[in-house]
Amino acid sequence: MLRLIVRRLLQLVPTLLGLSVLLFLWLHRLPGGPASALLGERATEADRRQIEEALGLNDPVWVQYGRWMERLLQLDLGSSVRTGRPVWEEFTQRFPATVELALAAMLIAVVVGIPLGYFAARRRGTWLDVGAVSGSLIGICIPVFFLGFILRAVFAVNLGWLPSFGRQSTGIDATEITGFYVLDGLLTGEFDASWDAIEHLALPALALASIPLAVIVRITRASVLEVLGEDYVRTAESKGIARRVVRGRHVLRNALLPVVTTVGLLAGSLLSGAVLTESVFAFGGIGSFIRDAIDARDYPVLMGFILFIALLYVAINLLVDLAYSLIDPRVRVN
Repeated sequence: MLRLIVRRLLQLVPTLLGLSVLLFLWLHRLPGGPASALLGERATEADRRQIEEALGLNDPVWVQYGRWMERLLQLDLGSSVRTGRPVWEEFTQRFPATVELALAAMLIAVVVGIPLGYFAARRRGTWLDVGAVSGSLIGICIPVFFLGFILRAVFAVNLGWLPSFGRQSTGIDATEITGFYVLDGLLTGEFDASWDAIEHLALPALALASIPLAVIVRITRASVLEVLGEDYVRTAESKGIARRVVRGRHVLRNALLPVVTTVGLLAGSLLSGAVLTESVFAFGGIGSFIRDAIDARDYPVLMGFILFIALLYVAINLLVDLAYSLIDPRVRVN
């Protein structure tokens, strides 16, 4: 197990290095640039050259990359071209909202998707199976931002059950510790603030969870159906072993392997997919900040964000590999 962790961490170095080179070259090949985005269309050529000189954009690309890599080795992601603040400060201020939203969406997708897919496979051909398959197909087809608008219009505007935007009500004066509002309310004993944060989290989390939920339902159903036809399942049933033991120990446990892989892939995509959802609900996460950084060609912010997402992907894949050995000890990851 320790060898696996060390090997994955060592693989992280060339992965991030290669990604950083490709990203740096790609971003600097984009039309326009930070100077044009900051000054606007009416800026003179002299103004652009002055901004580029101040930002060091006149240097060769390899010189700019070496300068950026030197700062990165010192754990310095640089400063935002648009705001002037350190990139790390911008991330720590906004990223907890995105992570909280992604975790809530994944929790909904896993808690609902795995049992629904399992029981749909157990009752194949019934109304439950047909409803689960049809619902998952609809969930995959509906765009997240469109579903977000529908949820906000129905449950926030028309019914008034849930708030339509933001992370917390204006009248709530909560103590912020970690930036995760639900967790902060529980840690400080301000349960009204925690519940208010959950209410604000409900609609965007449901919208963001729609596609992962649909995928998990279909993968779980297909995996359970495949395992139910295996010889060792029929052998266990013929021996008179209790059905509860057969379903739990032999069927569900073996069917979870492809589901774990799917959950790991979806968990990383949720962080990048939260951009649209945050825009619909004005959630105040990293989404709007990255959108503005793209418009402004804010290279340090974009480089830091994409590398951070890549780092999370590697960490999630490591957790998936570890989960394999916990679910099925026969699996050996080389």
